[in-house]
Amino acid sequence: MKSRRKIIRIDEEKCNGCGLCASACVEGAIKIVNGKARLVSETYCDGLGACIGECPQGALTIEERDAAAFDEKAVERRIAEEKAKEPLPCGCPGTVARTLHDNKIAPAVRAGSAEAATPSALGNWPVQLRLAPVFAPYFKDADLVISADCVAYAFADFHKRFLAGRTLVIGCPKLDDTGLYREKLAQILRQNEIKSVEVVHMEVPCCFGLVHLVRQAIAEAGVKVPMTLTKIGVRGEILESRREA
Repeated sequence: MKSRRKIIRIDEEKCNGCGLCASACVEGAIKIVNGKARLVSETYCDGLGACIGECPQGALTIEERDAAAFDEKAVERRIAEEKAKEPLPCGCPGTVARTLHDNKIAPAVRAGSAEAATPSALGNWPVQLRLAPVFAPYFKDADLVISADCVAYAFADFHKRFLAGRTLVIGCPKLDDTGLYREKLAQILRQNEIKSVEVVHMEVPCCFGLVHLVRQAIAEAGVKVPMTLTKIGVRGEILESRREA
């Protein structure tokens, strides 16, 4: 049953989809959908407006209108469900965004050997797409490599060929939540002025889902960005690399 009460109002024309309001709303009443903030459910919004101060566009206000009552129990259930989905609910320090300015491996680090290790070309952490923050500093004006998990194991020169001077994110289109990945990539593309994208995937059919996912994210973000598609064979060779218009 609806009654007149205070509730959030979102001006979609002003909203740029930055996601700050969604992060600020502990009840989870706001979610980014198709590049815009949306009220997920009236029952999740307490009408107190904690999200308003986080909006840089002034797209949020509190209005008084007929709305379903705030349901604290429903919010508790939703939060419990979301926590169960979290990959690292402990808040692992390893998920903190870092730009690796000096990522050279010191020589003679291999145990029991004087052999020098090959320097790493990895320039950012974390690399797992689900863990990487949308506003991580390494995304700004980046040449972005989006790689399927298995590629680095199959392609021996992965660091040399794909990573120098670029930002990496990885994921599996077969096993991971592709809806979450598409939405997050769209936010990253929209907010960080990405200069180029290279999608690196394996030759197996299910891995091509990564290409579809990135195409959808680019369309959802409403940006124009040059994209290269590179296919790796299971024996470790580059089967195809082409620029997509």
